[in-house]
Amino acid sequence: MLVCVLYTPAPQDAPPEELDGLVQRDAVSQALEKLGHRVEKVPFSADLDHNLSRLRQLAPDCVFNLVEAVAGEDYLQAAAPMLLESLGLPYTGCSFEAMAMCADKLAGKRRLRLANLPTANWAELNRSFPRDLIGRTLIWKHRSTHASVGLDEDSLVEYHTASALEEELRKRGAAWYAEDFIDGREFNISLLQEGTGARMLPPAEIDFSHFPPGKPRLVGYRAKWVADSFEYHHTERKFDFPPEDRQLIKYLEEICLSCWQVFSLRGYARVDFRVDSEERPWVLEINTNPCISPDAGFAAAALRAGLDYVQLIEVILRAAFSG
Repeated sequence: MLVCVLYTPAPQDAPPEELDGLVQRDAVSQALEKLGHRVEKVPFSADLDHNLSRLRQLAPDCVFNLVEAVAGEDYLQAAAPMLLESLGLPYTGCSFEAMAMCADKLAGKRRLRLANLPTANWAELNRSFPRDLIGRTLIWKHRSTHASVGLDEDSLVEYHTASALEEELRKRGAAWYAEDFIDGREFNISLLQEGTGARMLPPAEIDFSHFPPGKPRLVGYRAKWVADSFEYHHTERKFDFPPEDRQLIKYLEEICLSCWQVFSLRGYARVDFRVDSEERPWVLEINTNPCISPDAGFAAAALRAGLDYVQLIEVILRAAFSG
């Protein structure tokens, strides 16, 4: 069948997190061709009329949605599934509704709270916040930027008065929030659609064991994208856990299943966690559009589960037709 691979275009001098989208595009396209499908690579632009015309002209049997941003804005990635739903085209990955909610991290956190799922306390502009955030280490996050852009050790800060935190919130504006920094372990669990439910791939933990004392255990921008940095080489993922972690892993998996249901996820997704010193897990975010480049964590978890890259792409494609 004809599969359109819909992706975010990027110039040759784009930063690495944007160029990785092109790597993902090419890898997925090659896998689809190995599965015997005809492939058309289609850039998704800010010109929705052009996107509509192009897709109508091609009339694909399915669209493999890899759009991560539109006009440089991550939160606009939901425009792709919205357009595909309006055309009635089968497509891979999460729905417009799920992606729109999770693309806004604050909307996602509010939904987690409504569902009684654990997420760290936070402060945002023009909303009351728990006073126990004062004196604790907080981490500044942009509510719609992903791939750890702008996230590093300088994002960590403490405020000793509520007025100081409120003043910083006013300076940064509504696009930012300050979250309680959970100083502990970091996990992520990748999920694949299986029938109408979810299959959890082997959980991964970020290994911070080589971080020197006093260095914040944080997967920031350098850890993901700066290949010659200390963080890049010392934040490896691991899949093997001692018996004493069995109960914790089970609890993480239970939360993931709840997230799948609460957010009406489909296709594939990833849930990121921090776990504090008392072994309490906290959901950082639900990624409805996780990177599936061959060297990314999702593909590594799939391989650990016995799915090579081509098989992974086949499972994701098949889920697009399962409703």
